Amino acid sequence: MAAPTSSECDDFLEFQEALKKMREFDDKIVYALNTSLPTESFKANVDSAARCKDLFGELQSNYEHRESSIKKCISVVADKVRNTKTQRETNPDDINLLKILRKDQTKLRLLQAELNVEEVVKERSMKVYNERCRSFYKIPDKV
Repeated sequence: MAAPTSSECDDFLEFQEALKKMREFDDKIVYALNTSLPTESFKANVDSAARCKDLFGELQSNYEHRESSIKKCISVVADKVRNTKTQRETNPDDINLLKILRKDQTKLRLLQAELNVEEVVKERSMKVYNERCRSFYKIPDKV
């Protein structure tokens, strides 16, 4: 998924579906590690350090992309909330503005919760990665 557009941020369920697709690699991390790292009998035929480094790079790239997508949508929806609040201040009796404001505030909370979900997904994947790759590739400290 490319960086989300304003319209993609408007439909939370669509955005959540896109995140689900972007998280498929994390969901299949055990499979990726099993196919990338050899068993003891084939250890000499494969460069495990290079494979672990490549997997780490792919994980990091996925994390950065998803996090930036979530943060962009948070920014878009937060701007909408601010604009709607401003409109509401000038027209406090407009019930439709109140409905829009509540809907956008709920969407904003859901998007912020996705950042927490992202952290859990990242921790789980990195735990599995470290269990399998710690002896082949040392993760740089700056990450």
